[in-house]
Parts: sequence; structure tokens; C-alpha cells
Amino acid sequence: MGAYEALAASYDRLTNDVDYGATVAFYREILTAEGLRPRTAVDLACGTGTVSILLAQQGLQVIGVDMSEEMLTVAQQKAGDMDNPPRFVCQHLQKLVLPRGVDLAVCALDSLDYITAPNDCAEAIRRVYRALNPGGIFIFDVNTPEKLRAMDGQVFLDEDDDVYCVWRGEFDEKTNICSYGMDLFQRQGRLWRRSFEEHREYAYSAEQLTGYLKAAGFTNIRVYGDRRMAPPRSGEQRIYFKARKGRIR
Repeated sequence: MGAYEALAASYDRLTNDVDYGATVAFYREILTAEGLRPRTAVDLACGTGTVSILLAQQGLQVIGVDMSEEMLTVAQQKAGDMDNPPRFVCQHLQKLVLPRGVDLAVCALDSLDYITAPNDCAEAIRRVYRALNPGGIFIFDVNTPEKLRAMDGQVFLDEDDDVYCVWRGEFDEKTNICSYGMDLFQRQGRLWRRSFEEHREYAYSAEQLTGYLKAAGFTNIRVYGDRRMAPPRSGEQRIYFKARKGRIR
């Protein structure tokens, strides 16, 4: 089963410890430092739409993009009663085409790492550049190679009363990919439904991603520590990037 097919229905419950509000607040901190007040945004690999909804609640016109129809179905349901709901679109990031330019592009929770072919990652970044209005900004985060390598052989468990998820990480030095097989048990009445998904993340270095950003045309590139307006520390588990698209002169 592909990533997020079965997981979509339980994703929000299994990630209720993720502080999406702090992530969006960090975006705002970067935007303030850059002197930007965007009106439009795209939330790349938006999943169940939590970041899209938070941005829309702040008054932005938001497009949420994800490759998983199952995750987008949940996102659409969550946003159904909003006065300013995001618009959700099913696309792969390396094939991203938006109906209009946007001022802000964000990509949260190491979603770029899920693009396991470097050429596809570089193409996705090029597509983001094209989707931004002149002067627009791209903010995203990734897991560091140190974190993904450390997951090798580690077993993780998430559960609540109606869902039980156990997964084990394996890092392949030859492919530079961390794979984790996920056994998911979801309660359905008196019975439990078992499913299996495999998730894979490529261990992109900061230098590699900076190179892709420069090649796409981005400038004013900066790398931050985990939700800190400062360079990454040694051994940082997650890092953030911001990059700007130049204005037309």
C-alpha cells in the first residue's frame, strides 16, 4: 500500500503532538524579518491541510497541494465550514502548476525528503520558483542526514484507543534513503483492520538543497535551525530554508 493511503484517516490523531501553530509562527517571524506581507500562498505537500487552514485563518488566499487523494479528502472535510477555505489540488510537486502566481510557498514536516530522486527534487524546486510572484518567498524544512541515519534500526510506536501504529527505520548508505515500514491497526467496530505502508525519505544535505535553490534562480538563501532565527547547531535534527525570487527590474 502506498504512503498515506490507509494512514490518512488516522494521521491527525497520530500527529496530535506536532505543533503546527509554532511552525506557522516561525513562518511569520521570517516574513516579518523579510518585510513581507503576502496575500496568497501555496502549502506544498499539505497533507490533511492543517497548515493550509492556519494560513487561511490569517487571511491569506491559500492553495493546498498534495499527491495523496486520501489526505486531501480529509483536508477538504476539515476546511468545509470555513469562511475563507483553502483550495486543495492533487499534484506531484515535481509537476507543480498553479492557476496563478503566489506570494508565499511553504512546505512543512520534511515533505521534500519524500522526493527520493534528486533530479525530481531539483525539478520541484524549479516549479516552486515559477509558481512564485516576483519578490515571493519559499520556506521549507527537512530532516537532516544525521537524523535520518540515526533512525536506522530504531522502532517507534504511536497509539490511541482506536489506532495502533508501529514502524522501524532502516537507512541505506548506498541509496542515501531512510525507509520505514509502518504496520497500522485501525479499529472498525469490534474488529481491527491491519494495513502496511512504506515511507521513504532521501537524506538531502543543506549544501545540496542550497545548490538546487540557486540553480532554480532563488537568491537571498538562508538556512536556519529548528524554528530558530539562527544557523543550525551541530547535530540539528531539522533545519529550515528561506529563499527569495527576485523582483522584475
